Amino acid sequence: MAISQAVTNSFKSEILQGIHDLESGGDSFTLALYTAGATLTSSSTVYVTSGEVAATGQYSAGGGVLQSQQVSLATGGVAIVDFADLSFTGVTLTARGALIYNATESNKAVAVLDFGSDKTATSGTFTIQFPAFTSSAAILRIA
Repeated sequence: MAISQAVTNSFKSEILQGIHDLESGGDSFTLALYTAGATLTSSSTVYVTSGEVAATGQYSAGGGVLQSQQVSLATGGVAIVDFADLSFTGVTLTARGALIYNATESNKAVAVLDFGSDKTATSGTFTIQFPAFTSSAAILRIA
Protein backbone atom coordinates (compact mmCIF):
# COMPACT_ATOMS: atom_id res chain seq x y z
CA MET A 1 0.00 0.00 0.00
CA ALA A 2 1.29 3.44 -0.81
CA ILE A 3 0.31 7.02 -1.31
CA SER A 4 2.46 8.86 -3.86
CA GLN A 5 1.93 12.57 -4.55
CA ALA A 6 1.05 13.17 -8.19
CA VAL A 7 -1.29 14.76 -10.65
CA THR A 8 -3.02 11.65 -11.98
CA ASN A 9 -2.22 10.42 -15.46
CA SER A 10 -5.91 10.16 -16.30
CA PHE A 11 -6.44 13.84 -15.35
CA LYS A 12 -3.60 14.92 -17.66
CA SER A 13 -5.34 13.26 -20.59
CA GLU A 14 -8.84 14.31 -19.56
CA ILE A 15 -7.87 17.98 -19.20
CA LEU A 16 -6.82 17.98 -22.87
CA GLN A 17 -10.14 16.36 -23.76
CA GLY A 18 -12.02 19.20 -22.06
CA ILE A 19 -13.58 16.92 -19.44
CA HIS A 20 -12.72 19.04 -16.38
CA ASP A 21 -13.98 22.62 -15.88
CA LEU A 22 -11.72 24.14 -13.24
CA GLU A 23 -13.08 27.68 -13.54
CA SER A 24 -15.01 29.16 -10.61
CA GLY A 25 -18.62 28.06 -11.06
CA GLY A 26 -17.52 25.07 -13.15
CA ASP A 27 -17.25 21.49 -11.95
CA SER A 28 -17.42 20.56 -8.26
CA PHE A 29 -14.16 19.23 -6.82
CA THR A 30 -13.94 17.24 -3.60
CA LEU A 31 -11.13 16.13 -1.30
CA ALA A 32 -11.21 12.77 0.50
CA LEU A 33 -8.78 11.74 3.26
CA TYR A 34 -6.96 8.38 3.36
CA THR A 35 -5.01 6.27 5.81
CA ALA A 36 -1.51 4.89 5.19
CA GLY A 37 -3.21 1.65 4.14
CA ALA A 38 -4.60 3.22 0.96
CA THR A 39 -3.11 2.85 -2.49
CA LEU A 40 -3.18 6.18 -4.32
CA THR A 41 -0.73 6.94 -7.13
CA SER A 42 -0.46 8.67 -10.51
CA SER A 43 -2.35 5.63 -11.86
CA SER A 44 -5.45 6.38 -9.74
CA THR A 45 -8.40 7.14 -12.00
CA VAL A 46 -11.41 7.66 -9.69
CA TYR A 47 -12.38 8.23 -6.06
CA VAL A 48 -12.30 4.96 -4.10
CA THR A 49 -13.49 4.12 -0.60
CA SER A 50 -10.72 1.59 0.11
CA GLY A 51 -8.39 3.09 2.72
CA GLU A 52 -10.52 6.21 3.27
CA VAL A 53 -10.59 7.46 6.87
CA ALA A 54 -13.74 6.63 8.84
CA ALA A 55 -16.52 9.17 9.21
CA THR A 56 -16.05 11.33 12.30
CA GLY A 57 -17.32 14.77 13.32
CA GLN A 58 -17.74 16.89 10.21
CA TYR A 59 -15.87 14.38 8.01
CA SER A 60 -18.08 11.93 6.13
CA ALA A 61 -17.45 9.37 3.41
CA GLY A 62 -16.37 11.10 0.21
CA GLY A 63 -14.72 14.01 2.02
CA GLY A 64 -15.47 17.68 1.63
CA VAL A 65 -16.29 19.96 -1.27
CA LEU A 66 -13.48 22.32 -2.25
CA GLN A 67 -14.48 25.99 -2.47
CA SER A 68 -13.26 29.17 -4.13
CA GLN A 69 -11.49 27.44 -7.00
CA GLN A 70 -9.64 29.77 -9.30
CA VAL A 71 -7.53 29.46 -12.41
CA SER A 72 -4.87 31.88 -13.62
CA LEU A 73 -2.05 32.15 -16.10
CA ALA A 74 0.97 33.04 -13.96
CA THR A 75 4.44 34.36 -14.69
CA GLY A 76 6.29 32.38 -17.32
CA GLY A 77 3.11 31.06 -18.93
CA VAL A 78 2.33 28.55 -16.17
CA ALA A 79 -1.38 27.78 -15.78
CA ILE A 80 -2.27 27.39 -12.09
CA VAL A 81 -5.28 26.27 -10.04
CA ASP A 82 -6.07 27.01 -6.40
CA PHE A 83 -8.73 26.09 -3.85
CA ALA A 84 -9.57 27.55 -0.44
CA ASP A 85 -8.17 25.66 2.55
CA LEU A 86 -10.52 22.93 3.75
CA SER A 87 -11.23 22.14 7.42
CA PHE A 88 -13.12 19.31 9.08
CA THR A 89 -14.18 20.13 12.65
CA GLY A 90 -14.95 17.90 15.63
CA VAL A 91 -12.94 15.02 14.19
CA THR A 92 -10.75 12.29 15.60
CA LEU A 93 -8.78 10.85 12.70
CA THR A 94 -5.39 9.99 11.30
CA ALA A 95 -4.71 10.62 7.61
CA ARG A 96 -1.62 9.97 5.49
CA GLY A 97 -2.89 11.58 2.29
CA ALA A 98 -5.80 12.78 0.21
CA LEU A 99 -7.38 12.56 -3.21
CA ILE A 100 -8.80 15.53 -5.08
CA TYR A 101 -11.50 14.35 -7.47
CA ASN A 102 -14.13 15.82 -9.78
CA ALA A 103 -17.54 15.00 -8.30
CA THR A 104 -19.29 16.48 -11.34
CA GLU A 105 -17.52 14.13 -13.75
CA SER A 106 -18.13 10.63 -12.30
CA ASN A 107 -15.62 11.16 -9.43
CA LYS A 108 -12.63 11.25 -11.78
CA ALA A 109 -9.29 11.53 -9.94
CA VAL A 110 -7.34 14.78 -10.27
CA ALA A 111 -4.44 14.70 -7.81
CA VAL A 112 -3.04 12.60 -5.00
CA LEU A 113 -1.66 14.42 -1.95
CA ASP A 114 0.95 12.69 0.22
CA PHE A 115 1.27 14.34 3.66
CA GLY A 116 4.71 12.74 4.17
CA SER A 117 3.65 11.14 7.45
CA ASP A 118 0.47 10.44 9.37
CA LYS A 119 -1.35 13.60 10.48
CA THR A 120 -3.75 13.36 13.40
CA ALA A 121 -6.56 15.38 14.94
CA THR A 122 -8.13 14.32 18.25
CA SER A 123 -11.52 15.89 19.02
CA GLY A 124 -10.39 18.86 16.98
CA THR A 125 -10.00 20.39 13.54
CA PHE A 126 -8.17 18.79 10.62
CA THR A 127 -7.19 21.38 7.99
CA ILE A 128 -5.83 20.95 4.48
CA GLN A 129 -3.84 24.09 3.75
CA PHE A 130 -3.18 24.60 0.05
CA PRO A 131 0.13 26.15 -1.07
CA ALA A 132 0.50 29.69 -2.40
CA PHE A 133 -1.29 30.52 -5.66
CA THR A 134 1.94 31.01 -7.62
CA SER A 135 3.60 29.43 -10.66
CA SER A 136 6.07 27.54 -8.46
CA ALA A 137 3.76 26.44 -5.63
CA ALA A 138 0.09 26.13 -6.69
CA ILE A 139 -1.52 22.73 -6.07
CA LEU A 140 -2.06 22.22 -9.82
CA ARG A 141 0.40 23.64 -12.35
CA ILE A 142 0.76 23.18 -16.09
CA ALA A 143 3.99 24.57 -17.50
